[in-house]
Amino acid sequence: MRHLPERETNPNLLVGMDTSDDGGVYKLTDDIALVQSVDYFTPVVDDPYMFGQIAAANALSDIYAMGGKPTTVLNIVGFPIKELPDYLLAGMMKGAADKVEESGATIVGGHSIDDQEPKFGLAATGIVHPEKVWANKGAEPGDVLVLTKPLGVGILTTAIKRQKATAAQEEAVTKTMAKLNKAAAETLMDYQPHAVTDVTGFGLIGHSFEMAEASNVTFTFDTASIPLLDGARSLAEQGIVPGGSKSNENYLSDHIRRADHVSSLTQTILCDAITSGGLLAAMPEDEAKQYVEAMHKQNEADTSIIGYVEKRGSHAISLQ
Repeated sequence: MRHLPERETNPNLLVGMDTSDDGGVYKLTDDIALVQSVDYFTPVVDDPYMFGQIAAANALSDIYAMGGKPTTVLNIVGFPIKELPDYLLAGMMKGAADKVEESGATIVGGHSIDDQEPKFGLAATGIVHPEKVWANKGAEPGDVLVLTKPLGVGILTTAIKRQKATAAQEEAVTKTMAKLNKAAAETLMDYQPHAVTDVTGFGLIGHSFEMAEASNVTFTFDTASIPLLDGARSLAEQGIVPGGSKSNENYLSDHIRRADHVSSLTQTILCDAITSGGLLAAMPEDEAKQYVEAMHKQNEADTSIIGYVEKRGSHAISLQ
């Protein structure tokens, strides 16, 4: 990243690369700004249709995390067309198309290459009012932290690859990854969050660290309140943890203050590298309680208050 040019001085660039945000935001008019992001990766499940759904939900999540409404997407495909049957590619494309339709956006094209390993994702564009953009900075002392999906995705998908996951666990993690953050974002628009991101590859602590650093505050988590997918802890106890999660923890360890009663295993789980995770919002406590209640009424039972924001202390992240 250090080889990229410094931030553009264009006044219409509302959100760029300064704080590792979820997408870029460019103002077109006084009422409309574009939100843009791109994401793609190798398969995390064997079913091509579900992989397409997950890839689409993951890419669209960045638009939701900025407060945007998805409008158009471009497919990005790498596929060994001479080695694998084309129905696998068709399944991926169909899964993504159905998920994009669910979001209300439109597929307008894409690009494919003949690659040695399947890869799939989307370049997503959305719109947002320039004065209603959510960013991953702006969290204030006194805010509470709300999470809308459970953690443990990386652990369970690793267990699937190692044939250690039950059928119920596989179904649960697949459903979680394929769920759009549409309801979470649209409901949140009725409130005034100070900072928002989505939890993906850097894990809960990694993305929280980015938010805390950008806001110059400390995030304190009540670890007992953080929702986990069924089986995530027991699988992690067996050493079933993806390499990306371990890398996250190694990078973040110096920025974490962990209370004596919080186990190292819990810290590892909170660093779990996630595909298509939920939204994390810092917002006033009274609004957070109303938001959680509103989400529960929509059968979004995992939405939870998981911590709070304090003045900056010795560490960016505190686990209690």
